[in-house]
Amino acid sequence: MLIFPAIDLYEGKAVRLYKGDYSQMTVYNDDPLSVARDFKNQGASCLHIVDLEGAKTGETPNIETVSRLASQSGLFCEIGGGIRSLETADRYIEAGIDRIILGTAAVNDSEFLKAAVKKYGEKVAVGVDIKDGFVAVKGWTENSSYDAFSFCEMMEQTGVSTLIVTDVSKDGAMQGANFELYKSLNEKFGVNVTASGGVSSLDDVKRLRSLELYAAIIGKAYYTGAISIREAVEAAK
Repeated sequence: MLIFPAIDLYEGKAVRLYKGDYSQMTVYNDDPLSVARDFKNQGASCLHIVDLEGAKTGETPNIETVSRLASQSGLFCEIGGGIRSLETADRYIEAGIDRIILGTAAVNDSEFLKAAVKKYGEKVAVGVDIKDGFVAVKGWTENSSYDAFSFCEMMEQTGVSTLIVTDVSKDGAMQGANFELYKSLNEKFGVNVTASGGVSSLDDVKRLRSLELYAAIIGKAYYTGAISIREAVEAAK
């Protein structure tokens, strides 16, 4: 299982939200690249980036920071947050990003999703943000009409190879991951499942690894010192 340490970007800084609430934001570092380099020094090979401003606006306000992360961190970089057009997708791929993550657009714009998968194949992942059993959109501010499982089935049929699944109620809350959800999804669908949200201890990492998931994202637990990335990478092997 791969470990993707996370950097959430807001105004060029590395920040974290509590349960997706923009009013509950903590700035952890003014220099995201130094954070990414620390991840690499601890043995990480991958980086998960979220543009929190982009998630709201659909723009790429942090593209310069993203480009530096992609070109100078030495990590496999994936990014999500407001990618709702091929133009935006192109911009990130041209900036050196290895994989783009579609969220709201994958729910609301099936034609764009199909076009992105056709153009970029495995470089396209879909973020499945689950709130009260339904797929949430627009930075978790609204629920769609899709339940989690029917949406994942639709993504698999569209040719999406990687799903990044977040239980919004667990995100940033340091209360453990939703293991039953990940177990069910991994058994039901033939795609790469990445666990995101609530991974808050080495025991969580080991338990997710035992489910044979593709990857796990570690966010707040790293920033608060609850998990060492070095230990998490080892535990995931």
